[in-house]
Amino acid sequence: MGAIVDESQRKSIADMVEEARKMGAEIFQTEAIPKSGCYYPPTLVTNVSSVSRIMQEEVFGPVLCAMPFRTAKEGLLLGNNCRYGLGASVWTENLPLALEAAVSLKAGAVWVNCHNQFDAAAGFGGYRESGYGRDGGKEGLYEYVLPKWQSKPSPKVSADFDLKKFGEVTMGLPTLNNHVEMLSLNGVSAPPVDHTYKMYYGGKQARPDQAHSRPVLNSTGKVIAHVADGNRKDVRNAVEAAFKAAPGWGKRAAYNRSQIVFYMAENLEMRREEFARKLMSMTGCSEAQAVVEVNLSVQRLFYWGAWADKYGGNIQETVLYGVTAKIHEPMGVIGIACPDESPLLGFVSLFAPAVVRANCVVIVPSEKHPLSALDFYQLFDTSDLPGGVVNILTGNRDHLTKYITEHQNVQAVWYFGSAEGSKFVEYTSAENLKRTWVNYGEVRDWSDPSQGQGEEFLYQACQVKNIWLPMGEIFAN
Repeated sequence: MGAIVDESQRKSIADMVEEARKMGAEIFQTEAIPKSGCYYPPTLVTNVSSVSRIMQEEVFGPVLCAMPFRTAKEGLLLGNNCRYGLGASVWTENLPLALEAAVSLKAGAVWVNCHNQFDAAAGFGGYRESGYGRDGGKEGLYEYVLPKWQSKPSPKVSADFDLKKFGEVTMGLPTLNNHVEMLSLNGVSAPPVDHTYKMYYGGKQARPDQAHSRPVLNSTGKVIAHVADGNRKDVRNAVEAAFKAAPGWGKRAAYNRSQIVFYMAENLEMRREEFARKLMSMTGCSEAQAVVEVNLSVQRLFYWGAWADKYGGNIQETVLYGVTAKIHEPMGVIGIACPDESPLLGFVSLFAPAVVRANCVVIVPSEKHPLSALDFYQLFDTSDLPGGVVNILTGNRDHLTKYITEHQNVQAVWYFGSAEGSKFVEYTSAENLKRTWVNYGEVRDWSDPSQGQGEEFLYQACQVKNIWLPMGEIFAN
């Protein structure tokens, strides 16, 4: 047992152990340590509460906390009841139990009947507040590279940009639709029935928390529709729905997830003309351009549906005499802010890869052109998508992004907007160690397969867990 790095760390360890003792924990220590130098005795802590600081924070010292449990399920609940998740080990002679426990533990590395096995071929890193980066392995290389088409971003953010004021909005005055096509019934001219666009979370349409809407303008500045104006409470409700749906969706078979996405593509294809007309109305694009965007959206859904069961992981070749299995696990709840360019194709290209990799999403569609995304919740309802997997919020993109990024139950944020918004997302995520993917204000060509699809999206939708399974019962290691 080596020395502690310095006296302040030794004092921190002693304070945490003493605090646990005052809360009723039993402390077992040896006095056989050097009289001089910065040492702390190897310590066993038992009868400790799961909410004790010594159980919830990293000690960084020779301290082991032991807790009894009656069932494996209870043991997993205790093991995951922590903000950190760098490594874990499972000790049992029951192989099925070991594998199920290893998959269920929220840690970046799980060792079965061993501990602290490392190799440069297998990326090492954590979950949650242990950090999301990986050191080693192919996944570690991704931290240093960009897609071939992309140059190194150089975001241009104004010097007077105030992070504290990011996302502040002032509600506009009420407006009326001034671009409607009159209907004729029995010789009488009348306007059509107003379509009230609502938000969508928990598998149902929902009115916004505040009784306020925002206008959607066409290319000539005419008001063609109104959508709900979301706020902090709407974000909270949507994240709660996504967080509740995540465990069940994560346990769905990849084949089942692919079939649901294929079903979405079929339903979108049947409504091609309707979605094309909506794109023309919102953006002012030509009919040919609108049809191309809808067709590409259908194609992209089929593309991502096909990837649902083809990115689960692989076997790492390490120095361990045994098996090192790399598993691609879902991030959990992902917050997504969509771009204004290609409003339908951008929306599909972002939610689909997250969903096929078993994530649940809270997604903000294009701020300027949200109607195509809102029509999509009818496709979700008719494609067997469970409630809470995709949750759509409308409103000011940066205002909603602010509260999505600050929410503790969102594990990752994808932001495709301004350079200022990208800076805010990266800066704020450092507080709760969210994984981020931002565009730094640069525009993508979503119709280009190299930019609108590919392994980059899958990488961002997954986190890597390495499970180490040693052998040696038959042959000597």
